[in-house]
Amino acid sequence: MNTSLQKFQRIDTDRIIISLLEPQDKEPFFAYRIKPEVYNFQLWKPASIDEVEKFINKNATILPDTQNTWMQLGIHLQNGVLIGDMGIHFLDDDQVEIGYTLSPDHQGQGYAFEAVNALLDYLFLKLNKHRITASVDPDNQKSINLLKKLGFRPEAHFKKSILIHGEWCDDLVFALLGEEWKSAR
Repeated sequence: MNTSLQKFQRIDTDRIIISLLEPQDKEPFFAYRIKPEVYNFQLWKPASIDEVEKFINKNATILPDTQNTWMQLGIHLQNGVLIGDMGIHFLDDDQVEIGYTLSPDHQGQGYAFEAVNALLDYLFLKLNKHRITASVDPDNQKSINLLKKLGFRPEAHFKKSILIHGEWCDDLVFALLGEEWKSAR
């Protein structure tokens, strides 16, 4: 159930701003999303800037906590430069699935940890979610390490369960409960 009738309100951390994607984000979004080291781990590879623009425009209409929807957020440096994005899949009133993508130029600098950490605070403390899951390719060791560092635990390993770019791939599912997150704070 949508408990918030407002658009997503941005989240500020020391180094980044998490906000809805804006039209001016379309070129940097497209630039990093079409890199093989990024799209190899993604279900969607944009075909054009026009496709990205349509995606951003459609995403702008989504309200937080709307069941069965994905909301995509931009990860920006404090100067406004887009360096990545995060998705929230609002499964039901109590559970969400998250995903995240960071431009290869900004990986290894702690931005993903900072962004996902802030997103978890928002989901657990503001929206009072019970459980958050993340699905990851078993070959994406950076993402696995990030989830473990944030306190997620592995829950499932599905064999050849997801079709990515015409190839059946394994899928790891990690999860974190709100009570676990709050007790670790």
